[in-house]
Amino acid sequence: MAGNSNRKGAIRKQKKGASVGTGGHVRRSLEGKGPTPKASERPYHKQYKIKQKQEKVAATKPRRAPKTTEAEWAAGRNSVVEVLRAAIPVTAIYVAEGAERDGRLREAFKLAAEQGLTMLEVTRGEMDRMTGGAVHQGLAARLPAYEYAHADDLLERATANDEVPLVVALDSITDPRNLGAVIRSAAGFGAHGVLIPERRAAGMTASAWKTSAGAAARIPVAQTVNLVRQLKAYKAAGCMVVGLDAEGDVTLPELCSPDGLATGPLVVVVGSEGKGLSRLVTETCDQIVSIPMVNDLESLNAGVAASVTLYAISQARG
Repeated sequence: MAGNSNRKGAIRKQKKGASVGTGGHVRRSLEGKGPTPKASERPYHKQYKIKQKQEKVAATKPRRAPKTTEAEWAAGRNSVVEVLRAAIPVTAIYVAEGAERDGRLREAFKLAAEQGLTMLEVTRGEMDRMTGGAVHQGLAARLPAYEYAHADDLLERATANDEVPLVVALDSITDPRNLGAVIRSAAGFGAHGVLIPERRAAGMTASAWKTSAGAAARIPVAQTVNLVRQLKAYKAAGCMVVGLDAEGDVTLPELCSPDGLATGPLVVVVGSEGKGLSRLVTETCDQIVSIPMVNDLESLNAGVAASVTLYAISQARG
């Protein structure tokens, strides 16, 4: 019926008249609410739940197992005797068939017997193959693969001994003899470990073992994928990080003064003799320390610089 307001689609008339306004509801609904949160930040989104699950797994995931090097060889009569004298861990001693018995060989036999090491006789061809063609003079020693510590183990070692942490970190040290010398000084002056990068740096080779004079068996050596990141982790754990450089802003005596940093948790970073500390490592250090010298000598050998610094720190700590 025409005029029937009850039919479907009809407009119902307001008894009190038309509404004057919306009170701003429409305008407010059109206002921006800022950028949309990422999917991983929205509690009801699938990506948020995935992220929460990944974080939970990461929190309970065991840290990476320590890496190990391949077995090392000490070839040659002098090298083997020096390894045995230094009490470096040795798996076995190999002697070539028909090797001439001289004083060095007899001393090697004597030291091996005293240390209870196995003596194995092989052909010269087999010894050539095992040592990679090195000049072995009919005598070689096999060193076991070195198992590196985890970087966090160095601070935990200090905590377990109720001592103030002292760690030595090496930046771009490629000479294994320098590594061995630093390990020897670190063990002698109370450091809790040595940290080295995994790449472009010397590792625990037979040469490093020999230079350390057996100290590598008494102090842990840890590897890290990213040295800068690990130094920042040490800083977050409460350590001060100082780097050694001839252009340092403070001197070693100032570092070891009663008001210096030597008595607190400390990480000492030693750079290579040629290039020194890398730019990123320098920027990460809290202070750069120089070793004052009488003459205009440009720099010290990395092993010597570490030894001088660690001795000064040990004296400051009493």
